[in-house]
Amino acid sequence: MSAAVIVFPGSNCDRDCKVAIERSTGERVEMVWHGETSLPDDLDLIVLPGGFSYGDYLRCGAMAAHAPIMQAVKKAADDGVAVVGICNGFQILCEAGMLPGALLRNAGLKYVCKPIALEVTNGQTRFTAGYQGQREVVMTQGNGDGNYFADAETLVRLEGEGQVVFRYVDNPNGSVANIAGIQNARGNVLGMMPHPDRAFEAELGSADGATLFRSVMAAA
Repeated sequence: MSAAVIVFPGSNCDRDCKVAIERSTGERVEMVWHGETSLPDDLDLIVLPGGFSYGDYLRCGAMAAHAPIMQAVKKAADDGVAVVGICNGFQILCEAGMLPGALLRNAGLKYVCKPIALEVTNGQTRFTAGYQGQREVVMTQGNGDGNYFADAETLVRLEGEGQVVFRYVDNPNGSVANIAGIQNARGNVLGMMPHPDRAFEAELGSADGATLFRSVMAAA
């Protein structure tokens, strides 16, 4: 099994994701530059990491959504490969139309960086099955534009189809319905603002992020 991490100009969690996946799963991880037009063969997981892609010009993730590599990412997702967008990666997935909704400025207009408790809202996804009934996990938040928003019709669909995967126990940024992470209707694309890559070993304060990466690889 293998994974790839996409590297954009301004990514600052790309190596974090590589190390987190390798230590959590023992599988190899390839780093793929945003200017490439193809991905390694036979991938089981693609990660869009956190950071400030293209300096967060225009809107966060708006320029990265049109990077050359994104056509290959979309094709892989259409073929059923698991895709995880973390923080800026979540913003990119929304801007690319791979997930519904948008990420707005935090309600308090301040950058939030701290450990955060999350409710595992849907434990039956390919990303959360490894939690085996664990209802609350801890990861690390680090964003200034993490306020998830979607219109009422979209929210009804997300709730009704089990696409809300994580919620904040104590909402730090104003996200509607306390949403911290959602998946697509097919269940193979996940976007989340908290960082599993910053919570994959107990020495980091939590190892709950490792379970997410293991879940994905186990489902491959």
